[in-house]
Order: sequence, then C-alpha cells, then structure tokens
Amino acid sequence: MSQSPALLRQLGVGSATALVVSNMVGSGIFSTSGFLAGDLGTPALFFLIWAVGALVGLAGAFCYAELGVNFPSSGGEYVYLTQGYGPVWGFMSGWASLFAGFSAPIAAAALTVSNYAGYFVPAFRPENALVSFGPEWFRIQLGGAQVLAAILIAALTALNIAGILRAARFQNVMTIVKIVVLVAFVLLAFAAGDGNWSNFTKPIQRESSTPLFAQFAISLCFIYLSYSGWNAATYVAEELRQPARTLPAALSIGTALVAVLYLVVNVVFLYAMPLSEMKGVFAVGAKASSKLFGAGVAGVFSALMAISLIPSINAMVTVGPRVYYAMAKNGAFLAFAGRVDERWHTPVPAILLQGGLAILMTATPFPSLLQFIGFTLNLFTVLAVASLFKFRRREGWQKLPVVSFLWPLLPAFYILVGLWIVAYGIRLIPVISMTTAAMMAIGALIYHFRLRSGKAHHAFGD
Repeated sequence: MSQSPALLRQLGVGSATALVVSNMVGSGIFSTSGFLAGDLGTPALFFLIWAVGALVGLAGAFCYAELGVNFPSSGGEYVYLTQGYGPVWGFMSGWASLFAGFSAPIAAAALTVSNYAGYFVPAFRPENALVSFGPEWFRIQLGGAQVLAAILIAALTALNIAGILRAARFQNVMTIVKIVVLVAFVLLAFAAGDGNWSNFTKPIQRESSTPLFAQFAISLCFIYLSYSGWNAATYVAEELRQPARTLPAALSIGTALVAVLYLVVNVVFLYAMPLSEMKGVFAVGAKASSKLFGAGVAGVFSALMAISLIPSINAMVTVGPRVYYAMAKNGAFLAFAGRVDERWHTPVPAILLQGGLAILMTATPFPSLLQFIGFTLNLFTVLAVASLFKFRRREGWQKLPVVSFLWPLLPAFYILVGLWIVAYGIRLIPVISMTTAAMMAIGALIYHFRLRSGKAHHAFGD
C-alpha cells in the first residue's frame, strides 16, 4: 500500500496572520454585543468585558506560541494534550474541536451572514423560519437562513478541497476586504455618523437576574467565542514555513490587531446607540449603521459586513480538518480522516465530515450555539495552557521570553479566568454544560471501544 501524500509547508507569516485574524473576526463581533448589553447593563462593564477578553486572548496566544514552537505539528490542542496528559485527553480535545471548535462556529458564522442578508431578504432572517419545533431552550429551526448558510458552507468546503494555496489566496484577499470594511465603518462613523457621546453614560435595567459577578463569567462565554481563533495558526503548523518564527509572529500580531479592532468597533456601536437600543439585537452592526448613516447607507454596510464574515468561515473550514487529519495520522481518530488527496494535497474526507456537521448545526438555536462553543473551547484551552507547567521542566524546552517574563503570571491568569467560566457555567447554564459533558462522554466511549487498542503512536515531530 502506497504512503499517503503529505501536507506541504507553503504558508508564511502573512498568510498565517490572515488565518488568525479571519478566524477571530467572525460572528462574535457582529452579533454578541446585543446580548452583552442586556446582561451587563452599564457601558463600563460592557467595555470591561471586551478588554478582559482581549487580555485573556493575548495571554493564551503567547502561551500557545511557546507550545507551537516546541511541537510544530498540525493539530493544536490535540498535540499539546496528548503530549501533556496522554492519548485519551488528546483524543477528547480533537473530538471537541470537531463539534465545538469548528463545526459549531462555522454554523454560527454562516447564520450571522444569513441574518445580515435578511436586511434585504427577510426570509433569510432566523426568526422567519418556515419550520420550528422543540422546547424553548433548544428550538430547531429550518428556513431561508439555514438554506443560505448551508449553501455558503458547501461552497467554502469545495474551495478548500481544491488546495490550501487556493484557499489561502482567497483568505488573504477576503481578510483585506474584511479589515477595510471595519476600518471604513469606524472612520465614517466618527467623521460623518449621527452618533451621540452621551450614550456612554446611560446605564439600563439589566434583563438578567443573575448577580453581576456570576453574569460576567457567563458573558465571557460570548466573549470567548468572539476572541476564539487566536490559536488558529497552530492547527496548520505542518504547513507553515519556518514555524519557529512564523507561528509566534502570526499568533501575537493577529491577536493584538483584533483586540484593538474589537474595542474600537464596540466604541462605534455605543456611539451609534445607547445600550437600551442595542440589547437583544442580533445584527448589531446593521442597526448601528442604520442609526449612524440612515437606511440607504446601512444597506451597503449590511452587505459588506455579510461579505466580510465569509473569510471567517473559510478560515475555520481550512483549519479544522487539519486537527482530524493529525489525529487520524496518529491512529487516534477514524482512519478515513487521515487521507490526503493525491491531486489536491488536502485532507478531503476530514473537510467533508466537518462541512456536513456544520450544515446540520445551522438548525440549532443561535444563543445556545454561542454558549456551547465558548464553554467547551475554554475548558480545553485551559488544559493546554496548564500543560506548560509540566513541559517547562523538560530538558531542551524552548522558552519564549514573553511567557518567561514574570513567570508564571501569564498562564496562571489565563487558567484562573477559564476556571471561573467553567465554575459558573456548570451552575448557571446547566443545559450547555451537560451537553458538553455528554459530548465528552460519547467521545470517551468511542476512544475506549474503538481506538484504545489501535496502533496510535502519538509522535509529533518537525
């Protein structure tokens, strides 16, 4: 039997940074501010939670940069947790990535595109679903929003099958479009927008009865979704040129750029309207545009914001299958996911698996989808960052200066915030935490009965 073709090292700092930026700037910034407004109630807390998210994201990116330099293999948390805690935890992280790490965020971003497209075609709005059934906390919806989201996911899945260089070129161009749209939105808002600085001093009555300290932790699940993606380049480490240089640069530059951009964009949102008008709004960018520029210009920005979400989806479609590929290559996942197409040099079966799951997840309720993503991903990234305490005792371990500075404050900060989210998540969003637990239990059973006796070698090299 001939050996499967290998992935190729083709991506430089620019492409890797674009991957990070596009992974991060997705449905979160375009949809979560409305939920946060109602839950937190004051402009100060509204901005504080975005600032905390930025600091947590940067701390995680620096820690992952050190992990990635020492393990320059595709797979992200799968590689780090396998090395740090053993093959069971490695498999569980990859299993979680399939559902919460990529398929669910792809579905959420595609639904956000549908919502912004609903500015022009009301049938694309999720609330106008043709079929809706199930309990309030998990209502299945089928309609125009799901159809448009599925078409978009299918198209980007096909693009990624046709080769990573094609996907990367598309990614680079669309990332530039995304940044131009957001920068233009910000500049025009302050230069010609009909905003009001007094909005920054207007608190509102909170919709949530949860105490603020606990609510802040739960709301960080939404923020975590918005900032998730800072680790994107670690998933394609085997396709990076000079990974020891490229990976830290891409993670640090990409995360810092997005952190600044998010804070400025939220300043514009609040400049456009007070929290009382923002709360509960899904397509918050469209409403902000309408308040700032009027209905005509708002339509242009709604279209551009929908288009600028496409590279976010493409980035996740690119990155996710590399995790399943890395797992399958090491005997820790279904074998078909480790196959690389001889012509395209892409993991086609893994790409198709993810695309199919993402399309199915477009039928799930949007807020629950966001909480599931944030809660689950937080858990596994905390475990990955915590592994540094073990790895740094290894002889020959390459220590990055930014992580060594005031060691161990950087990883400790990330871990403590993550544990805070987990603790309150279990108490206050039990359905989401039970869903995560059930997903992990199913993964553990699959590993125990199907993969444990396999020939998983879990060797990660250069």
